[in-house]
Amino acid sequence: MQIGLLGKANVGKSTFFSAATETTVQSGNFPFTTIEPNVGVCYLKINCECNNLENRCGNDLCHNGTRFIPVKLIDVAGLVPGAHEGKGLGNQFLTDAMKADALIHVVDISGSTDIQGQPVNLGTHDPLEDIKFVEEEFDLWFKDLLDREWPKLVKEIEQKRAKISDGITRRFTGLGILESQVDDVLTSMSLKAKKPQEWSEDDMMNFLKSLRKKAKPLIIAANKADLCDNLDILQKISETFTVISSSAETELLLKKATKAELIDYVPGDDSFKGKDDVNLSEQQNNALHLAKNVLTKIQTTGVQKILNSIIFDVLDMIVVYPVEDETKLTNKQGQILPDARLLKNGSTAKELAFTIHQDIGKGFLHAIDAKTKQRIGADHQLKNGDIVKIVSTLSRG
Repeated sequence: MQIGLLGKANVGKSTFFSAATETTVQSGNFPFTTIEPNVGVCYLKINCECNNLENRCGNDLCHNGTRFIPVKLIDVAGLVPGAHEGKGLGNQFLTDAMKADALIHVVDISGSTDIQGQPVNLGTHDPLEDIKFVEEEFDLWFKDLLDREWPKLVKEIEQKRAKISDGITRRFTGLGILESQVDDVLTSMSLKAKKPQEWSEDDMMNFLKSLRKKAKPLIIAANKADLCDNLDILQKISETFTVISSSAETELLLKKATKAELIDYVPGDDSFKGKDDVNLSEQQNNALHLAKNVLTKIQTTGVQKILNSIIFDVLDMIVVYPVEDETKLTNKQGQILPDARLLKNGSTAKELAFTIHQDIGKGFLHAIDAKTKQRIGADHQLKNGDIVKIVSTLSRG
């Protein structure tokens, strides 16, 4: 599971990355502060299944019944108009971003940075322009990739040496686009019955837009929301995208204060508590007062909500707990609920086995639902929160 973090320069993208991963990265108010992609680990926040047990599981990633699940986050280079033509760090940016399973587009919702990422007066730039240009850059880049080999692909299909879905998928090798996704889009647009040489420019662009939306779903992080007089623009954006207001700077401040043991704060909460035995400096008091004002205005910093939403709402994932002892719900070392796996909603018991190890999947016999103690087969669809033991003829290699 890999999430891409994108956006033009100076919208708070690197701050969002630092807040989500607690990884320090270079940031600044000039284009291309981020040149090579930064890679870190962020955490989803869920209610652990141990809440339904007599005792907490004691897992290092479970804090009193709140489970944190690691996901890889990639902060890619800042984007500028014309990226698909190679402007700025265009080709590198687009390639890095497209390797992700889904994308978080960090937008300066306060309108304080222009289309090139340069600072401007608050509210003088339309954030909708940023959303539109990022979509267009991806679509035009997709078109460039397909245009290069389109005549060759048409010839292969005419000579019956390739199917259109397979041929198009191979043109996007390395970007994680599946043939099933290509096939679904072709079917939904009634293009499978149309000869490729008869496709119009509109056919091509509409197909590529639909493929991009299906293969690389995107969520809008409306950053710097705390600076806005009102957030009416979110309603307009929500007609097309999942959009969540955020203040990455506030989340980063709260994470640092928690690490310094100045406050008690759990990511995603709508409040924090000061510690009675800690004397804060005037500067620290002022910073935390500002943070409290932000939470009052937008409820949460939004960072945790965005991470959870892109996985569970946009990608439609579920959490399943594989165990080796279905009676004690442990692994061989006696750890209760040792692992929490992210799977696509509708995944089967056998697919879970393959995520544990290829050999376990190959030797799959059956599984056991640890809650009901019932045997389940390879095609049994798992549900969120299931605890499952896999029985296999093969051990991990």
